[in-house]
Amino acid sequence: MTNSRKSPLVVITGASAGIGAATARRFAKEGYRLALTARRLDRLIQLQEELKTESFVYKLDVCSSDDVAATFQKIEQEHGSIDILVNNAGLGFGLEPAYQGKIEEWDQCIDTNIKGLLYCTRAVLPSMVKLDSGHVINLGSVAARYPYPGGNVYGATKAFVRQFSFNLRADLIGTHVRVSCIEPGLVGETEFSDIRFRGDTTRAAKVYENTKPLTPEDIAEVIYFCHSLPRHVNINTVEVMPVMQASGSLVVHRS
Repeated sequence: MTNSRKSPLVVITGASAGIGAATARRFAKEGYRLALTARRLDRLIQLQEELKTESFVYKLDVCSSDDVAATFQKIEQEHGSIDILVNNAGLGFGLEPAYQGKIEEWDQCIDTNIKGLLYCTRAVLPSMVKLDSGHVINLGSVAARYPYPGGNVYGATKAFVRQFSFNLRADLIGTHVRVSCIEPGLVGETEFSDIRFRGDTTRAAKVYENTKPLTPEDIAEVIYFCHSLPRHVNINTVEVMPVMQASGSLVVHRS
């Protein structure tokens, strides 16, 4: 934690469900103040009522640079400097090969996973650098490292998240602002597959059949651990999979 009269302020994007909500609960357990953001304000309010810590909710579309700038400015005006940003908002669509991909879905994936993350990060950096303190925690994916059929644009956006995290650290050398990239494998109990399969919950459920995937709470614990270390320690990246998952061999097609 940073030294201040008030407890540190954590901003979490995509906090209305899944990993975002679990991360809010984990930081709340330690008494952090929370600014919860997402498009679904009603879900944020429900989460806020559950948490036993000081928290604030903001409806936010990370794909809108104007919305991000206005919301983050409002957060800082109302509650002070932002100590931790958890860039959790993200999504993916379909498993079609690239030659069957839907351009509008690619655009939404890029706008959310790349542009949204950039907008939010840019909004917090000036204050963090000025105060010489802060932590940007980005949610990546093992899809950034291990390709799979149908993972085309989604995997590429997460590779961007990984490399941007490294390059951001290079820009911040000489400051105490930390940057971490968390790269989960298969995580259950989220809306990721529901969105990927465009609301087909039956197909989404089959992804997790006969498996023991990671839970949102597992990832929240990793996120909190990365931040809980002394401020001179920076966890660059963490790749985490459930025991039942591993990277596979290269594919060879034989005619």
